[in-house]
Amino acid sequence: MDRAEKADLVNALNTTFAEVGVVVVTRNLGMTVAQSTDLRGKMRDAGASYRVTKNRLAKRAIEGTLYEGIGQFLTGPTALATSADPVAAAKVAVDFAKTNDKFEIVGGAMGDTILDINAVKGLATLPSLDELRAKIVGLIQAPATKIVQIVQAPAGQLARVIGAYAAKEAA
Repeated sequence: MDRAEKADLVNALNTTFAEVGVVVVTRNLGMTVAQSTDLRGKMRDAGASYRVTKNRLAKRAIEGTLYEGIGQFLTGPTALATSADPVAAAKVAVDFAKTNDKFEIVGGAMGDTILDINAVKGLATLPSLDELRAKIVGLIQAPATKIVQIVQAPAGQLARVIGAYAAKEAA
């Protein structure tokens, strides 16, 4: 990799750090190509990305961004999982670490907040942005549904009473 390619990679990583909501630093000791491909596919499905980079280049890319604090985690064979949704990358990384002993979470960051391993695991237990939106819509919609049911109940009762009188007189 020549200097121009390295500079392009640093710029691309810097742009990524400006756009994402969370960065999870992982260590992948001896993962096979199939395992890495599987992890990348799961990340992509969740709207996240997984990238193995040279630590020196990643440290240059985080300079001047909110994620400067993750430089302390960039030692050894590391990779970066990133996503705009603050929960997606953490959730996939934690789930994958449960099933693969060669993959471990080192730490991460949400903006300028540094996350240790336990904080990343805690973040993974939160509902995703789409799940939160669905819950909010459900909460907003529930009172309207109850109001309609309450308004319709007296009319339904009145109709049943009139129907009972009509049936009584017809008999």
